[in-house]
Amino acid sequence: MTTSRLWHGFTDMSTVRHRAPFTITRGQGAYLFDAEGRRYLDASAGLWFCNVGHGRAEIAEAAQRQMSRMAAYSTFGDYTNEPAEQLAARLAELSPTDGASVFFTSGGSDSIDSAIKLVRRFWLALGLPDRRVILSRENAYHGGHIGSTGIGGIALDREGFGELITDTARVAWDSAEDLEKTITSLGAERVAAFVMEPVIAAGGCLFPPQGYLQAVAEICRRHGIVLIADEVVTGFGRSGDWFASRRFGVVPDIIVCAKGLTSGYMPLGALIVGDRIAQPFYDGTAGPFFHGYTYSGHAGAAAVALATMDIIEREALAQNALSLETRLPDLMSPLTDHPMVQEVRTGQGLMAAVELNPQALRVTPGLPMAVVASMREAGVLTRSLVGGQIQFSPPLIIGNSQATEFVDAVLTGLNTIPPQRT
Repeated sequence: MTTSRLWHGFTDMSTVRHRAPFTITRGQGAYLFDAEGRRYLDASAGLWFCNVGHGRAEIAEAAQRQMSRMAAYSTFGDYTNEPAEQLAARLAELSPTDGASVFFTSGGSDSIDSAIKLVRRFWLALGLPDRRVILSRENAYHGGHIGSTGIGGIALDREGFGELITDTARVAWDSAEDLEKTITSLGAERVAAFVMEPVIAAGGCLFPPQGYLQAVAEICRRHGIVLIADEVVTGFGRSGDWFASRRFGVVPDIIVCAKGLTSGYMPLGALIVGDRIAQPFYDGTAGPFFHGYTYSGHAGAAAVALATMDIIEREALAQNALSLETRLPDLMSPLTDHPMVQEVRTGQGLMAAVELNPQALRVTPGLPMAVVASMREAGVLTRSLVGGQIQFSPPLIIGNSQATEFVDAVLTGLNTIPPQRT
């Protein structure tokens, strides 16, 4: 076997380096195909990103048309291009954030790091340099860069790197009261921003308690703290609307997005920045924001995003996610009584998780990966999340039959594991 030179992210390379790689060669709709032509349901939409499904020729054609004219050029200074301008205008219009401006990045981790730098620079421009603390939630995943890892709420992701970023603190993922208490303890005059995923995704698919999002938004408003909504996962139809913030009547100061923006057809991310935060940079108070990326406003990527958003709108994919949200509890009910299942979590939009029984996880720590491997043999691709959950976040084009296909594969996976001693 030829040795692969590909280093896989979030992977113990000692466990895969001598195995034949699992090569995916093409995708069509909600399905993927391997090198032998076998079909698999994509139950995780790649990594939460392929909202419109695979093999969309019109997206490839949009990229070809733009890139045959001009693939990219810097957007520093006064340089711009038509697709970036059109996309910025469209995102600002769809955002619940008033008077928004759009700052483009290359992905979600870029966008979180950009937001951290932006809010710290914002408070410095207003003469409040002590407002540096970035608050986030336990269990939250915000990306893989130094800043985004440093504020993340998954301890395993931070281990072994030392202190990546100073002036951070984490609060309970499900308690607005804990946010208020932490702000009081630190002093609101020291807190720059609160970063939150409307639904915690990679940290376990955790849905917010009733009224939580509105409560934390009010707390931030009252204390003048910048509210950053990390909608890298929940944006572009996944939550049943263009943005979860919009669905639940929350108006963040900054919305961070990526993934579904292009459905993974090209790398692209963005900050949708409200007028309050942008104003000091636009009126000359703050001076230049010395930050940006080589591919900020990439013309080809922006053309892909516009074509992706056309599909989401034309095919009413957010509405399909909203409709499936109401049906998922019934569709996934066969899993609820299985002895190795602790909970089946469904909630806002087309996102769900099957949490495995803690006792079974103690007896067999590798159980989640064993179930995922068995599901792959049964023709369904997904992954396990932190804490022992099986992820379900398929392309938004699916119907009842694909949800049932996922449930059947989970049951197959669970039933191939020998019974656990209690």
